[in-house]
Amino acid sequence: MTASALPDWSRLHGAPLGHARFRVTPEDFQVEEIMPFTPEGEGEHLWLWLEKRAMSTPVLVRHVARRLEVAPRDIGISGLKDHGAVTRQWLSVWLPGRETPERLAALLALEDGATRVALLDHARHPRKLKRGVHLANRFRIELREPEASESALDDRWQQLVTQGVPNYFGPQRFGVGGDNISRALRLFERGWRRRDDREGLLLSTARSYLFNAVLAERIDQDCWLTPLAGEVFNLAGSASHFTAESPDAELSERLASGDIHPTGPLWGRGETAACGVAAELEQRVIERHPLLRAGIEQAGAKPARRSLRLMPEAATMVNGHEGVSVSFTLARGGFATAVLRELITHEQL
Repeated sequence: MTASALPDWSRLHGAPLGHARFRVTPEDFQVEEIMPFTPEGEGEHLWLWLEKRAMSTPVLVRHVARRLEVAPRDIGISGLKDHGAVTRQWLSVWLPGRETPERLAALLALEDGATRVALLDHARHPRKLKRGVHLANRFRIELREPEASESALDDRWQQLVTQGVPNYFGPQRFGVGGDNISRALRLFERGWRRRDDREGLLLSTARSYLFNAVLAERIDQDCWLTPLAGEVFNLAGSASHFTAESPDAELSERLASGDIHPTGPLWGRGETAACGVAAELEQRVIERHPLLRAGIEQAGAKPARRSLRLMPEAATMVNGHEGVSVSFTLARGGFATAVLRELITHEQL
């Protein structure tokens, strides 16, 4: 397996509707983090609601650390946001015994060519912001000069919103040209060690690849939304899972309504939650990638599950003079590229 061999994972809704210009400017791709609560107003941690342009989240963390004279480890984030975009997210900064700095907005502001940072709001909170706390992300994306007609785009969009899309990990997870998967394989050949993959990026990449492979197989076998014996289901809008050894009409109805979603494996060492036919299908796919499987298990990753279906919520499509603007909300962990690749063709998708 090489970077150039990264698959074009199977699509659900047919071939994309032609090419469109995508991310012409950072403003064409906007993301806003949605949290389940607001800061309480007091505590040792200063929470910052920041907008960044053309900057990655790790670089934003280092910028804030320098300006507020703290260690990067004392800064908390919930999720990573795209580099080539305009994004809004919360950061927390541990400031024990320190008052909120004066002229905080000016202190954190940055204008350097295409790169920009602006403070939109701030508040105190007793606890550090932890990874994965946010509920969802809201996207607004401009698709310029699409080749397809307005009616064709609108029809396909309604399909995606109603039926959902395959919940693939997006190409950004695999690096430029899919290089992260090749790096993961080289690391696994030597033997995975934490010091060689401190953030767990390559391990996560390998697990993402296997998940995508299982999802693509389910689409190819036309059983993406068919309840299989031994299926593990995810209750929509929650982290709850349950296994159904013998699917019935009620489960099929709940699946069709979007109340539950089938799941696929985030591979790890130990027993999988799936059984029966579902487990057999997953096992067949995983066995096609023995180096990835062995490397993940040797690293001691714990098995987990991820929904196979991604539902765009509060979705809109608006026609403009240069193309179309789409807006939608995705649950935490969902990739906007998983939605767009079912709609248009672009090298980034």
